[in-house]
Amino acid sequence: MRDLAADLVRWHAEGVAYAVATVVAVRGSAPLPLGAAMAVDGAGAVRGSLSGGCVEGAVYELCTQVLATGEPARQIFGYSDSDAFAVGLTCGGELDVFVQRIMPAQYPVVEAALDPSRPVALVRDLTTAALAAVTAEAVITDGGVWPDPVVEQARALLHRGTSDLRTIGCGPADREIFVAAFTTPPRMIIFGANIFAAALCRVGKLLGYHVTVCEGRPAFADRARLPEADEVVTDWPHRYLRATAVDSRTVLCVLTHDPKFDIPVLVEALGKPVAYIGAMGSRRADAERRAHLRAAGVTEDRLARLRSPIGLHLGGRTPEETAVAIGAEIVALRHGGSARSLSGTQRPIHSVPPGPRESDSVPAADHRARSCGVSTSSGEPVPSHGTR
Repeated sequence: MRDLAADLVRWHAEGVAYAVATVVAVRGSAPLPLGAAMAVDGAGAVRGSLSGGCVEGAVYELCTQVLATGEPARQIFGYSDSDAFAVGLTCGGELDVFVQRIMPAQYPVVEAALDPSRPVALVRDLTTAALAAVTAEAVITDGGVWPDPVVEQARALLHRGTSDLRTIGCGPADREIFVAAFTTPPRMIIFGANIFAAALCRVGKLLGYHVTVCEGRPAFADRARLPEADEVVTDWPHRYLRATAVDSRTVLCVLTHDPKFDIPVLVEALGKPVAYIGAMGSRRADAERRAHLRAAGVTEDRLARLRSPIGLHLGGRTPEETAVAIGAEIVALRHGGSARSLSGTQRPIHSVPPGPRESDSVPAADHRARSCGVSTSSGEPVPSHGTR
């Protein structure tokens, strides 16, 4: 939904009511992931997408209906092989879609969820269409009351960065909620401000990264040469990496192609728990680089994490083609892809997200939390802290 932020904020400024359709469950193969959203305003303007086209017309009609009546709606769109033009997913999966109308009283909740500077979970009650934006410190609501177990479950999913459909039984009735977890963008740090870095900035932004370019030579650390970067830093790469915040989603791309920069920053990088470390260079340069890293005390286990020469072998030569090859390797590593042509494999096109883990449990803050049952979209119970 954050990809709709510019349009939604503009509609809010104009006081526009609109309907939002959200994918709250996916079964089988589907074009877009859980949480994909499409919005329709009273003038019929459409923003976003749920399926890349195959059910958009039917969802549009559902949105206009909800916008007119104010009553939320939920519908499953599945595969239809009886008519190539029937409403259905030609990819063979099923989408469970929830549609609700957003009115001015709910704008603050939506705007809190759209804020890219902080992690937020947008929680929807699928019966009442009530909304809440849950952060680690606060709960912003549209006036509804949210039981502690709902808030705790939202925070557990937010901590993990996972969206999910959950059923929470509290009192006489179950409460079915959908939690859309919005985390801050992962970081891509590029070392070396050259023409390849400029192209990789564009690919990094396309993939949703917050892109930083670090360059040790002030003359090359020119913001005008790197318009797609979120920030450009002038510093020795290893010194900057040692001081900056990274996490398990961070990707590091060393494009300096100069041993006096490469070796120190790679020694630092290979000791950090990041998602990806790649370095540019020829086969010969890579062999020499690895020898220098071993001499600097880097172990074979750590050295095995280095993707060098960087990127997939796509056969391209230009900076743009090289950047695509690097981005493709990052995507394949992130999702466990084979990096082979889909036509040459029988593997599922989309990776299957992991099932519920015990770490998603609702902590038992008091007896109310312990007495409430929680189940996931798969129907599997999530134990409370008191029943482990």
